[in-house]
Amino acid sequence: MANRALPARRYFGALVLIIAVMYGLIFFTGTDRTPQLGLDLRGGTTVTLTARTPDGQAPAPEDLELARQIIEQRVNGLGVAEAEVVTEGDANIVISVPGDDGDQARELGQTAQLRFRPVVTGPEPAAPAEATDSATPTDGATPTDSATPTDAATTTDAATPTDAATPTDAATESATATDAATPSDGAVSDPALDTDRPAVTQEEAAARYATLTCDAADTTTEVARPDDFVAACSEDGSVKYLLGPTIIEGTQIADASAGTQQTTGEWVVLLDFDSEGRTTWAEYTAANVGSNVAFTLDGRVVSAPTIQGAINGQTTITGSFDQAGAEELANQLRYGALPLTFEQATAQSISTELGAEQLRAGLIAGAIGIALVFVYALLYYRLLGLVMIVSLLLSAVVVYASLVLLGREIGFTLSLAGIAGFIVSIGITADSFVVYFERLKDEIREGRTLRSAVPRAWVRARRTILSADAVSFLAAAILYWLAIGDVKGFAFTLGLSTVLDLVVVFLFTHPLMAVLARFRSFGTSRFSGLGRVDRTRRSAAPSVPADRELVGAGSGTRASQDRSQP
Repeated sequence: MANRALPARRYFGALVLIIAVMYGLIFFTGTDRTPQLGLDLRGGTTVTLTARTPDGQAPAPEDLELARQIIEQRVNGLGVAEAEVVTEGDANIVISVPGDDGDQARELGQTAQLRFRPVVTGPEPAAPAEATDSATPTDGATPTDSATPTDAATTTDAATPTDAATPTDAATESATATDAATPSDGAVSDPALDTDRPAVTQEEAAARYATLTCDAADTTTEVARPDDFVAACSEDGSVKYLLGPTIIEGTQIADASAGTQQTTGEWVVLLDFDSEGRTTWAEYTAANVGSNVAFTLDGRVVSAPTIQGAINGQTTITGSFDQAGAEELANQLRYGALPLTFEQATAQSISTELGAEQLRAGLIAGAIGIALVFVYALLYYRLLGLVMIVSLLLSAVVVYASLVLLGREIGFTLSLAGIAGFIVSIGITADSFVVYFERLKDEIREGRTLRSAVPRAWVRARRTILSADAVSFLAAAILYWLAIGDVKGFAFTLGLSTVLDLVVVFLFTHPLMAVLARFRSFGTSRFSGLGRVDRTRRSAAPSVPADRELVGAGSGTRASQDRSQP
């Protein structure tokens, strides 16, 4: 008996060691001792952005990662605490912002591509104007006084270079089409948008420009290639522009910041390019003094200043800026240079109160499910049901530790969909016990004692348990791979529970049954119900005449029947 008890002790010892290590890591290596909750349980906003390319193919992984980094910089620049920006699949970026203020998260994905384009025609009103002055743009990049355009051709000290690009008003801006329409040789191409279709010509873009109204139904944020001519609107939709092919990509911006001029105290925006962009910008500004250049963000013109001279270093953008306007333009230039265009696939905002209610509802649903399983197990299996209950509680202990450690190591957060996955997994785990116990009953019906039936039942039930859990895990893995958003949380917890189910069944349930089978009282109908199965088998067996019982007492019905055969 001592030799047979040794494997059970090994199984129990392995399980105890696993639990001790997990909880040792929880209490001695970190400060978080509870699972991280998703935004749908603690309140917040989740936005899923999907990359959009003209050919419909998935973007290059390096472009998607660069976009993620830039969006993450936007989040940090806005001062949003505890926000997360991660890639998901081969074309999605997920932005998660906790708290009740989710408007910023929605705005983070609205801007996709920043480009500098020459102004061929415009600005002019996007709709019939009642007065001439209504054509004047009023954003931070243009003067608010339409009668007096800003003059930025003044020399400043060393802190502010004299080479400046200054916005002008709509009444005085003009550009030479031949100069402005020709990009410099250093124009940057975008491999992600290269297709076989020909570039949009100036005539085609001009036809679009003639009918452009810039209202809500007439959007101008379609994917455009760098070498296309485009018709674009201002951010507020009040004026429109005809723009030439791209001069410089926003990815070539090294830095952009808001500041004040030391001599006048006026707010300005300081712009720096990388070495390649600086060379291209110097060549273009030298050849196009007096022309306008548009800064386009997602196809919308955020600023269209006039080039006052050749710019060989830092560019200073002046105008009728206040602090908010200068900082907004600086942020758009600094963080607007995404290498891909995105569309908002999903967006969900949950208030803190609603998140707490959903967490409470999820826990209640889980408790009800577990309680029903416990009641069924006790009524149908009696003491075997108690074994099932203890195994499920032990599984919960391991699951809790896993959630805490996964939250620390990989940032896994438990969502409402994840709780649903755990609730579903209760049935899968209970099914493993049902398969084992029913196989055990079959062995006893065949005339074996409980002690001999346990190992034989385990060998046969083990194959079924492994097959069922393998199918469940494979389904969860495929769902996790293909899904986005909350469905991934459901798939992850379902797969995790399936793996932990095997750990508990192999290291606890089966060894415990092997130990309990050594006690004769465990197999009685009073405790486990297995004795009732044995009595049913005996009553169903055919009776044997007394004169044919040739063996001594205790040999059992099977022996008597065997001896009675000719």
